[in-house]
Amino acid sequence: MNKRILEMRNAAVILTIFPLLLMIGCSAVDTDIAAAPAPSAVPIPSVSTGAIRALPRQANASPSASAAPQTTAQRSIQAELSDTVVIPGDRIGPVTRTTTRQALEPIFGAANLSDQDIGMGEGETEPGTVVNRDAANTFTVIWTDETRTAVAGAMNFGSAWRTPEGIGIGTSFAELQQKLGAFQLYGFEWDYGGSVVLENTRLSKYYGTLILRVAPTEASMERSPNDYDAVIGDELFRSTNPHLRALDINVEEMAVYLEKQGE
Repeated sequence: MNKRILEMRNAAVILTIFPLLLMIGCSAVDTDIAAAPAPSAVPIPSVSTGAIRALPRQANASPSASAAPQTTAQRSIQAELSDTVVIPGDRIGPVTRTTTRQALEPIFGAANLSDQDIGMGEGETEPGTVVNRDAANTFTVIWTDETRTAVAGAMNFGSAWRTPEGIGIGTSFAELQQKLGAFQLYGFEWDYGGSVVLENTRLSKYYGTLILRVAPTEASMERSPNDYDAVIGDELFRSTNPHLRALDINVEEMAVYLEKQGE
């Protein structure tokens, strides 16, 4: 990974969620904080599908004729497209550290790729490529530098992307606690609000490579405003906190690194 990204990572400036790799090892006492306006959610853009379909039957083919057989390359691409497993520190589906921008085209289709400078917080940007599949399958690749020849990580995942444990966008708070065991998270209503601490959990192996942020639904905040007010602010709260259990909380954001800090 290039020197600038490593420096940004150590300075806690990689995206709203990436800096947590340096912060989430702290400990703190649960504290009640005064309420603040709830942040507006960032919508997933509407994107076109990049799915590969089977070859169509010829118009003059007999009713009993089967579709034309697929080539080995087509079958390989379909298998890669159906791979939506995220293994932090290893791969994002078929995308690994050594995947290049050029290598994305035969998998996802050139028309479904959009090169952009991705905002990483505090005015900083990094080169990225948005994979514009359907909303459930979209994600954004973050590159190590402008050559777009090595992958630093990924973010802005659609709901189809899951870790081997089944964690992804939309995972409920109760399910997250089943998979992690008791854990801590930062209070809501600030830059790192709702960020989960993976250290000392059942998934501590992902500490430094996986970032999760949770958020309550607006309906549950309106239904239980006092419970929400009790878990906001720059403090750590235990997942067993009764105020959290009173809210309908789900995983809202996920981001991964393909290298741990210091590697």
